[in-house]
Amino acid sequence: MLWNHEYLLLTWAALSISLANVILLGWLGLTVLLNAEHRDAGVVLAGAGLLLGAAFFVSHTALLGLSIQELAQASWRLNLWWRAGWLPLAAAPFAWYLMVLWYTGYWENEPFSIPLQPTLRFRHRLGIGATGVLLLLLMALLLATGSLPTFVELAQRQIAMAWNVASAPLLLIIFPLYILLCIGLALDALYHPLPSSRLMGDQARARARPWLIGATLMLLVVSMLVVGVIFWLLYVTEDTVYERVIPLTLPLARVDLLITALIGLAIYLVGQGIIAYEIFTGGALPRQALRRNWLNAVGLALCFGGLASAHFAFQLEPVSTLLLAAVLMTGFYALVNRSAYRHREEEMRQLRPFVGSQHLYEQLLGATPSPGRSSFLQPASSVPPNGQGPFPTHEPESDHVDAYALFYNLCHDVLQVEQAHLVPLGALAPMLGGIISYPQARHDAQSGLTEIVEQQTAVLASSGWRAQNSPAGMALDPARSDGLKWSVPLWSERGLIGFFLLGSKRNSNLLTQEEIELARASGERLIDTQAGLEIGRRLLALQRRQLAESQLLDRRARRILHDEVLPQLHTALLALTSLPRMPEGQPSDEVAPVADLLTDTHQQIAALLRTMPARAMPQLSELGLVGALQALAADELANAFDAVRWQVDEDAVQAAATLSPLTQEVLFYAAREAMRNAARHGRSDHPQRALELDVAVLRQNGLHIQVQDNGVGLATHSHDGADHAVREATKGGHGLTLHSTLLAIVGGELTVQSQPQRGVCVTIWLPLGFM
Repeated sequence: MLWNHEYLLLTWAALSISLANVILLGWLGLTVLLNAEHRDAGVVLAGAGLLLGAAFFVSHTALLGLSIQELAQASWRLNLWWRAGWLPLAAAPFAWYLMVLWYTGYWENEPFSIPLQPTLRFRHRLGIGATGVLLLLLMALLLATGSLPTFVELAQRQIAMAWNVASAPLLLIIFPLYILLCIGLALDALYHPLPSSRLMGDQARARARPWLIGATLMLLVVSMLVVGVIFWLLYVTEDTVYERVIPLTLPLARVDLLITALIGLAIYLVGQGIIAYEIFTGGALPRQALRRNWLNAVGLALCFGGLASAHFAFQLEPVSTLLLAAVLMTGFYALVNRSAYRHREEEMRQLRPFVGSQHLYEQLLGATPSPGRSSFLQPASSVPPNGQGPFPTHEPESDHVDAYALFYNLCHDVLQVEQAHLVPLGALAPMLGGIISYPQARHDAQSGLTEIVEQQTAVLASSGWRAQNSPAGMALDPARSDGLKWSVPLWSERGLIGFFLLGSKRNSNLLTQEEIELARASGERLIDTQAGLEIGRRLLALQRRQLAESQLLDRRARRILHDEVLPQLHTALLALTSLPRMPEGQPSDEVAPVADLLTDTHQQIAALLRTMPARAMPQLSELGLVGALQALAADELANAFDAVRWQVDEDAVQAAATLSPLTQEVLFYAAREAMRNAARHGRSDHPQRALELDVAVLRQNGLHIQVQDNGVGLATHSHDGADHAVREATKGGHGLTLHSTLLAIVGGELTVQSQPQRGVCVTIWLPLGFM
């Protein structure tokens, strides 16, 4: 009959969706329980609620499958699955309500009695109590004998139940009221969420709330349909007499299919919230692999549900169903492997520039550091208290092009973001040459990043986060951060070395957890690689310069000795030998010119010796770091300053004594170079200018050595003048460039602050972690 064919199609569709719901709810429940960061009571509640839904659809699927063959025999298995399905069906709405309350922060803040939205809290306290009482009453009625008709009685409209109220079964009165109350209160909680105590919890809730609201609205529609079906069963009668007993009439079969499909849609929306935004697993960012697995699970559930239900609905041969299932599983597994292989190949293609050779050897031997890299000299008015300084503009030219090319590939091809900035901090910041921006930004466009970085650094410091426990990324307010959405802290053994600031993706999708972790690892590798390359470049360039200076000095000494000193000495000797002998005590008038010639020769040799490289200070091992600096001021620089003032912290002296000899030498030579520069250039062209020196050795979150004079300061502060200032600050000796590099190697930092006619202040800092 046509009527029977329609019924079989409806049953097949309902059975397919019901089996798919079993698979999806079970997969979601186990995923929440197994992938949660912290398996607390809320996670267990969410996973248990999803598994309760799966248990209900297990009974629903069994009922649909058995009813096709065994309803005429009034099988006891039908009644068993019928009664078993009511228990998870009754508990699922209450579990969903509690799960939504946990998601919206009700359970997080409840123990602390925060006076936040007291009306909402009071309403939900009453709601929990009312729904809990109704659930207990439902469980009691379901377990009581005679309170629930059998499945056959329901299909034949023989609804004779105990515990009636006004000729209406009490169970069928309480159940719709209970469902509507649970779903309505859950919807109210979703529209009035409380603040989250979890990191970036509010952002995750805001992104996931539309999905959960959509799922709850679907469940509300399902609840109304259930109420309508119950009302129809109780008060609407039909005169139609069917030729044989069937499990459900056509209207009920259509309604059952509609309800099952709506619940399946709600499950998909919940799955999107769970997988795409990690609302129940504790993560603030979606994971790309988990999203792919979710889509694979949806495809497998629909295909397998349709195939398995066809066996029951159309009475297929068991061996045919088995073969079709084998073909389905084999094909699905092959497609999953193909997809995984393509994703792996794409990831390797994107990461190949980072894991491949960077040609560091060629760059190290074929290039020298550009002047722009020595940008650790900052005006005093623009250096923050932490000594990290403002961030110079990154210009992707000459030696910068390799770093910018890698950064461009990462941002454009891998992360696919609209804008990004790599901000180095600490000792490695001068080695990187400043901020690297994608796309290239002017210095004025990067000036606002200083405030963002300072705020993020303060957040990390106040929270006590380190590399082991810090979040992969911290959300930013795009309206206050010039469109930037994420701040990724970068770490090394030295501590915080920078931030990776990310904007929106070009396709308007959210950044995934894998992409944030990739940005973090790539940023750390880029900073370490470029800093190591720059340190090697600086040391190699300085070594070349020293070799050239040594060769020039040697040639100059040879030339002076050969062309000037030796001829003069030879002339003096000849003159002395040709002098007539005089009586004892009577000097010759010709001795005076010879003496003057010898005096000139002596002065030339003395000047040559003064140009020789200064010898090392042997007092460092005996006097210690502070004592050696004081001896330097009292001996070599005794006449260089009008006054030298010292501020020495005893704790700093003891801390310096515990340093390794290599670290002490690096600190001493850097401070000595700063003191010598002040003596040589502090007066400039005004030798009568008063010049004073202040030296402070303090222990403040590390070892601080500050050398400050009141001289003329550095000449200029423009871009061209900055290079001139570097040259001025590095005249004589090995220069502050070398000492800044050596300090970076041992974990320290060197910053130079200058103000015209107010002097120069050189600060040397060794963090606690390297003492």
